Amino acid sequence: MSHRLFLLPLLAASLSFSASPSVNREIDGLLATLRTSGCKFQRNGSWYDGPKAVEHLQEKRTWLDKRGKILSTEDFIRWAGTQSSLSGKAYAVKCPDKPQVSSEAFLQDALKRLRAQR
Repeated sequence: MSHRLFLLPLLAASLSFSASPSVNREIDGLLATLRTSGCKFQRNGSWYDGPKAVEHLQEKRTWLDKRGKILSTEDFIRWAGTQSSLSGKAYAVKCPDKPQVSSEAFLQDALKRLRAQR
């Protein structure tokens, strides 16, 4: 009986999930779009350029992925790309010559365009 208890942590570890390669490719595509867009990203009242925004979102992605929270690209958008985990404030994106939009709208639109290219 005690040998079964020993196997429980191993079984639990094997049940953790990680994003599939195709989901990771889509997320990488979203981050590349933001990085090179020339748009500004608002987080907790401050504006950041694309590379700095991507750095922050990548940190959130890593944290969430280690916990098995990202099983789809939509999960990434929902859990990492829409609002601050600390303050709960929504993120926004402002691109040159375009109205400000929620980061969720920006990322969903970018995802639609990525999927249409396939």
